[in-house]
Amino acid sequence: MSAAIIDLHQELIERCKEGNSRAQEQLYHQYAKGMFNICRRITNNQAEAEDILQEAFSDAFYRLNSFRFESTFGAWLKRIVVNHSINHLKKKRAGLVLMDDLSMFESRHDDKLEEDNAAFNVKRIMRAFEKLPDGYRVIFSLYLLEGYDHTEIAEILGISESTSKSQFLRAKQKIRDILNVI
Repeated sequence: MSAAIIDLHQELIERCKEGNSRAQEQLYHQYAKGMFNICRRITNNQAEAEDILQEAFSDAFYRLNSFRFESTFGAWLKRIVVNHSINHLKKKRAGLVLMDDLSMFESRHDDKLEEDNAAFNVKRIMRAFEKLPDGYRVIFSLYLLEGYDHTEIAEILGISESTSKSQFLRAKQKIRDILNVI
């Protein structure tokens, strides 16, 4: 086992482990906004994201004694939040459009979005992102916004790595198509 990572909030976390409700509230406020944004991007629904956030924090505080400072608290919490968000989608039976055939994307130029990026403002891109189907949005969010690689996404979602890659490519193309319309 590698050496423990020093967490900036170690003292606060230790107080939370002791059941200190003020420390829990303080820790919640330090991470709530960022974790809410993750929930919101994955679910594309504010009310559901708020519920998932509360459930994830409750679960994190319940399991806090299992946190061993082997990673940062933020990374540990993020994994809980992502898992809760994805499990919520699975419960809703949000279908992923799955396809392992990448050949249809090989002739496309992936840098078109980067070239045109200057012409699009953030608001338009966010509207396009929100219009993505759940499966595309989840993979796009996990890969591009949360920094997971396709191997990790495949493990989290129980799909193949090539499926994760194809869904990401489809999401990028769908965003291009949406941006051409709005």
